[in-house]
Amino acid sequence: MASSNHPNYQQSIDQSDRHVPYNLRQTGDPGIRMLMSTRVRKSPYWHLSVEAGCWRATVYNRMYHPRGYIRPEDGGAMVEYRALVNDVTLWNVAVERPIRIKGPDAEAFCDYVCTRDVTRVAPMRGRYVVLCDNDGHVLNDPVMLRLAADEFWFTISDSDLAYWFKGINVDGRFDVAIDEIDVSPLQIQGPKSEALMVDLVGEAIREVPFYGLMQAVIDGVDVLVSQTGFTGEKGYEVYAYDSSVYAETVWNAILEAGEKHSLMVVAPAHHRRIAAGILSYGQDLDHETNPFQCNLGHMVPRKKSADYIGKKALERTRELIKNGNPPFSHQLVGLRLGGKPVEDYASDFWLVGKSADSDPCGYITSPWYSPELDTNIAMAYVPVADSALGSRFVAWLPEEYLPHPGEPVAAEVVDMPFRESVNKSSREQAKAHGRDYAY
Repeated sequence: MASSNHPNYQQSIDQSDRHVPYNLRQTGDPGIRMLMSTRVRKSPYWHLSVEAGCWRATVYNRMYHPRGYIRPEDGGAMVEYRALVNDVTLWNVAVERPIRIKGPDAEAFCDYVCTRDVTRVAPMRGRYVVLCDNDGHVLNDPVMLRLAADEFWFTISDSDLAYWFKGINVDGRFDVAIDEIDVSPLQIQGPKSEALMVDLVGEAIREVPFYGLMQAVIDGVDVLVSQTGFTGEKGYEVYAYDSSVYAETVWNAILEAGEKHSLMVVAPAHHRRIAAGILSYGQDLDHETNPFQCNLGHMVPRKKSADYIGKKALERTRELIKNGNPPFSHQLVGLRLGGKPVEDYASDFWLVGKSADSDPCGYITSPWYSPELDTNIAMAYVPVADSALGSRFVAWLPEEYLPHPGEPVAAEVVDMPFRESVNKSSREQAKAHGRDYAY
């Protein structure tokens, strides 16, 4: 019987391009109590999440990260999904700790650490960016906000970017201060998010473009608002200044204003971000992933004249790909999957192969069920040679998702995003205009 826990399956997948292979058998809940001491921080919003019904959490940037409010017996994560796509939702994402770069050389520093041309980002605008090491591997994929000519914030994904920044500037060659600041983000996401934000900060929010910023006040507390998010839906992020002092004021103001808009407090909607083709660092990519390998090649500019970390390696990667010799074995793709609806987080990297009788050759990083498409969808790494649209695989899912016990389900490579986003990413925009967004 084919099983994702077969002892030889992990070794059968080529991971020769990695120094530390993925552990493809994570084994899920170990069934023991995890010790959470003061080494794991609580954000200023943590107790408010607990009051709102948070019943499970993970650890992200060494902080508690809410991952569920509606319990399985009450409908679970799909109830939260429906609130997101139909109404408006509030997320505690304080774990995305903003790192501030401020000083006369702030622009030069940020341009050096980012692959994209930071000099083209005007004050009160933001960008999704990637930061790579000298080998061209992604260290973080934050949202970068430019507040002023001399001030940038990086709202980071799950890795220690502040330490990387401080290491780069250990010799003080850039005249900047590098600090984690007491500004904790919340996300307000969903089709009613703009109406809710108007009630909170006024009509001016309607003029803020995608990746635009606005200074505002919520119940007497200074906040920065960006039109960004982790969903592909219309949405905003609210950064409360001095969050350790004013977290409750801002949170409760949002809850009160949200009542008439059917606001629900939910966990980050991985089911929706997968449909939008939005990557999750540590899950769909990590410090050994090349941007071209995970569909972020459009983040590597062809015409950025200034030097940046990883430039030589990334330009060489582009040439190797053009010549048919990519320096990596697997490519991230979108898959449509058979099987019963996957309506919760996967606890393993589920494996894929060319047929039920073959050894696995790839692995799924992010699966979920899409109600709009009425099918399971997933991001997965498959051999580069088999990554073209229409390529067919089978996937070994856990038994509870299999229509026929012991038999893998059919899978097919399809384009991402899986459904159109309200706020289109730069990759979607490039594709819509017929531009080469991959390489």
